[in-house]
This record gives sequence, structure tokens and C-alpha cells, in this order.
Amino acid sequence: MQMKKWSLLLLPAGLVGLLLNLSSVAAAEQSLTFEGAWIRAMPPAMKMTAGFGRLHNASGQAIELTAFASPQFGDISLHRTELVDGVSRMRKVPALLIAPGESVSLEPGGHHLMLMMPVAPLTTGARVTLDMIADDGREFRFELPVEKR
Repeated sequence: MQMKKWSLLLLPAGLVGLLLNLSSVAAAEQSLTFEGAWIRAMPPAMKMTAGFGRLHNASGQAIELTAFASPQFGDISLHRTELVDGVSRMRKVPALLIAPGESVSLEPGGHHLMLMMPVAPLTTGARVTLDMIADDGREFRFELPVEKR
């Protein structure tokens, strides 16, 4: 009988712990927003495209994005366009640090996502699931529209 009393007392504590854990997951997901995000529509023969938008860190700690993934693409990486000896070149960037309360724009001619090896052709109006992984293991998921701009 004693065991049942303890179980009944521990059940609410376990539920509270679960709810707090779910709240922290939801808070982590909301701590990074990807405003105005979109994927450039690509012709059927193309094997890569780019992603753009404005990342905003609404949390009180820095977010360092180190990996990107999507079920619709075999490879996604962060690049930066820079001018070298008068020639525009794309360079892969290993990580993107976003300070607390700050924003970083991903735009043509600057930082942007390169989405390569599509598993199927993308059409205008489709949506791409994009996961961004931080160096501390936090994951952020976004749904981006495919647009012709």
C-alpha cells in the first residue's frame, strides 16, 4: 500500500517535469526565427539552388549554426559571396554565429544557403523543410516556400 501512495505522489511531479522539458524545447525552437525565408526556384536540369531570409536570435545566448539538412536535398551548406581580385566567388562558411538579439541576413551577393543534390524537381509554390543545427545540439526547423524571384 505504501508503494501506491509514493507512486501517486510522484506521478504529478513526473508530469510537471515532462511539461517543463516540452516548454524548454518549444522555447528553443522559438529562439531562432527565419523571417522572409525562401528557396529560389530552379530549372529542372539544375542540381543546386540557394536559400535566403533573415535569421533572428531572440534568445539571451549566442546561437552558432554549424550544420544544415533537408529531406529534399542531399547536401546543404552555408556560403558567402565575396569579391576577390575583381571576381565574385562563393566560399563555404563553416559556421554562422548570431549574437543574442541580433539578426543576420542571408541574401544574394552575401551569406546564403546552397542546397545541392535535390531528390526530386522543385516547383514554384512547393515547400522545403530545412533543419539548422547549432553547435550545442539545438535544432531549428523551418518550412520555406520555393519562389521564382
